[in-house]
Amino acid sequence: MNHPARIQSPSIQDNDPLTALFDAQQQAVLVHGAPNYKQRMADLEALLQLIKANHDVLIETVCKDFGNRSFAETKLSELMPIVNGIKHIRAHLKSWMRPSKRKVGMAFKPATARVMYQPLGVVGILAPWNYPLTLTLIPLMEALAAGNRVMLKPSELTPHTAELLKRLLGEIFPAEQISVIIGDASLASRFSELAFDHLVFTGSTNVGRHVMAAAARNLTPVTLELGGKSPVVIGSDFPLKKAARLVVIGKLFNAGQTCVAPDYAMVPRHLVDTFAAECLNAAKQLYPSIQGNKDYTSIISPRHYDRLMKMIDQAGAGGARIWQNGMVRGTDERKVPPTILTNVPLDADVMCEEIFGPLLPVIGYDNLEQAIAFINARPKPLALYGFSNDSAFVDQLLEQTRSGGVTINGTMLHATQDDLPFGGVGNSGTGAYHGYEGFIRLSHARGVFKLSRFNMSDKVSAPYGAMTRLVTRLMLGQ
Repeated sequence: MNHPARIQSPSIQDNDPLTALFDAQQQAVLVHGAPNYKQRMADLEALLQLIKANHDVLIETVCKDFGNRSFAETKLSELMPIVNGIKHIRAHLKSWMRPSKRKVGMAFKPATARVMYQPLGVVGILAPWNYPLTLTLIPLMEALAAGNRVMLKPSELTPHTAELLKRLLGEIFPAEQISVIIGDASLASRFSELAFDHLVFTGSTNVGRHVMAAAARNLTPVTLELGGKSPVVIGSDFPLKKAARLVVIGKLFNAGQTCVAPDYAMVPRHLVDTFAAECLNAAKQLYPSIQGNKDYTSIISPRHYDRLMKMIDQAGAGGARIWQNGMVRGTDERKVPPTILTNVPLDADVMCEEIFGPLLPVIGYDNLEQAIAFINARPKPLALYGFSNDSAFVDQLLEQTRSGGVTINGTMLHATQDDLPFGGVGNSGTGAYHGYEGFIRLSHARGVFKLSRFNMSDKVSAPYGAMTRLVTRLMLGQ
């Protein structure tokens, strides 16, 4: 799309390579227009074959960036959702692209109305480090399905994966269709200042505020996938041992470095210690050892490792009970052991910040109303988890809380469903994507109204007379 009145940040110069790439993609939109169904399907197939052909190197490269990233977790959380997502889009794209018929008001007949879905133009994607393939390539494939051109900025914390994606995508897509931008946080800031037709950002709430402010200068619409403190509420009717295992599976996946990971658990007050012990037992079964265990993922960087250790120390100093199967500090592996925290001060960092690590505070509650009030007194989370087989309990929890998404009697699985929207609300984000919602989010819904040859709408005009009185009387029921 052409942006003759683009507001440009002082940090972006006209001869800047970033601007040059952006301008080249804009020009390609003007020259080539919207890709047809056949071209979009071919692009998605090329992306699918890229993943399949480079399966092993992608897994190994992500592992290298983390220090240790479980191969199984990369397959389950990165490659599988990408492959399944592309297949889902390809199976439905023709129907999604088809214009949808809409009704015409009685006073405007004979006429037709329809909605056409057109590409927005150039889409920017700012991706995070915790799932460097999924959170880069799923927005990409949905942007391609909608017919857009794309500029990608992977995280600087996963540099090897970023370089690999730049090389692989550059081998099959021209730069004016897909460009991968490599650089640090300052480049990401400049990236967010470009006048994209849409900007997708996944990351922390604090950084999301800066991204949204930068985009606002160009009136760029944004999809913000943020995070927050996603709560778990355990009902007294649900088997406690089973609930603990399911919560721990979600909490320790990717060592808790997941935006929809359970952040804290709310348990009937008399079951707090029992639940904590069951969580620790479940963690031991899942990961009999931590150091040297290839299934247990490392914390991404020394800074993030230190942050988590300080959270534990601060909570302990404030009176929290720390439940662990053993603590090893300062190892080269940057592995934080599964840690359950009870009696946690509510002003401790672990209860005020998104944890993004394998720490789980457990909070006691006396009744469901109290648990709901606790959740609602805090910013709306990206995810909510309830464990109960009592439909009244579940209905009350769903009706009286707000969150981006929900899984009942499990964790995180709602985010893996191709036919469910994924997105936040309030502080946890704005906008949703995945599957159909991704196609719609990255398309322009263009309303088209066509008058019939025999339409007499021109008769309702000044000087207003009998025809105008008749039409208004009929429409207003007078």
